[in-house]
Amino acid sequence: MRVAYLAAGAGGMYCGSCLRDNRLASVLIAQGRDVHLWPMYTPLKVDEPRVGERRVRYGGINVFLQQASSLFTLMPAVMARMLDAEVLLRAAGRAAGSTRAEKLGPMTVSVLAGEEGRQKRELDKLLADLRTLKPDVVNLPNLMFLGQARRIRRELNIPIVCTLSGEDLFLDALPEPHRTQAFELIAERSADVDAFIAVTAYFAKRSVTHFALPAERMHVVPMGIHAHEFAPSATPPAEPFTIGYFARICPEKGLDRLARAFVALRRAGCDCRLKIGGYLARADRDYLAHVLREIHAAGFGHDVAHVGETDRAGKIAFLQSLHVLSVPTVYPEAKGFYILEALAAGTPVVQPRHGSFPELLEATGGGLLYDHADESALTRALAQLADDRDLHAHHARTGRENVARDFTAEIMAEQTWTLYSQLTGRT
Repeated sequence: MRVAYLAAGAGGMYCGSCLRDNRLASVLIAQGRDVHLWPMYTPLKVDEPRVGERRVRYGGINVFLQQASSLFTLMPAVMARMLDAEVLLRAAGRAAGSTRAEKLGPMTVSVLAGEEGRQKRELDKLLADLRTLKPDVVNLPNLMFLGQARRIRRELNIPIVCTLSGEDLFLDALPEPHRTQAFELIAERSADVDAFIAVTAYFAKRSVTHFALPAERMHVVPMGIHAHEFAPSATPPAEPFTIGYFARICPEKGLDRLARAFVALRRAGCDCRLKIGGYLARADRDYLAHVLREIHAAGFGHDVAHVGETDRAGKIAFLQSLHVLSVPTVYPEAKGFYILEALAAGTPVVQPRHGSFPELLEATGGGLLYDHADESALTRALAQLADDRDLHAHHARTGRENVARDFTAEIMAEQTWTLYSQLTGRT
């Protein structure tokens, strides 16, 4: 069985979906499976060895230009290929990382329209490559690419799978009428997909209700990581009690809430520190500066460290240096890879009781949940782990053991391949 696995780049930043897709493909390839990972929009940025092709389909520059004017659909093929060069797409991706969803409504609707959209030329090019590859199944990267499914399915007569990646945050932010148009196209084009994969049961259920996806075609394949690579350091984290944040730095992820909880803990006499890591887009620099100013104004600036974006070794060392991780997202998170990585490093977590977090903590036993409507509840939960070291040790040990047993990349690969086999009748 041959699989064409399409994965959408995230515009120059690490993202959970990119990391998952690359990890899944790499494990399957290492197992001898015939998997071809094709980046979409921009190159994938991952902190593990990158597999698959360097060439990008639906290159972001061409997609943008074709949206801006139909004249760009007449561009000579050699020039269009030049615009898909990795160096150009990486540069464009860094700029696009600051682009908000409200500016991308027309392009999102156009790509969802597939053969009827302005990017028909990109779909034609993708189909030509797929005809050459002759896959037995195509895996789309997210709901925004459902517009590709109809022609691929009709012309190649093969099953189509679509991975869900937490699209609600982006699609709900589209302005009208584009939000309504996008949801209508998703509901319509979902008929062209044979199976949807969600990484949590929470988002599988939400996608059925929120996007009107067919429940009978929904499958849950839990996230998987290389847990052994995050094994706790032989040297325990140094005192004082260290609280960590490791995710994209933006208002939606709730760093300001964690900062206020940290200040409250310090004022209550808790000897603790705060470490901040993760991708920072240009558009969110003022947000981070405001958060840090508030901590400095409270008199605790010397107790905060901002380490920025790190490579894989730096991320593992960061997580191992913490006593607790908290990413108090404002929105219900669909995934939460950072939860599994922290637990694999022996670091318990404190998370809001919404989205995927209750599901992940019930499965792993690796931390505490709090009422997200009550900011003081976050402070109390952090204080509970700081004050009760036996409770802290219990969550650290339980979370680490359960992640290592139940959330491996190999399990993720096995379950995905089983689904492909069921759809194609091939092995």
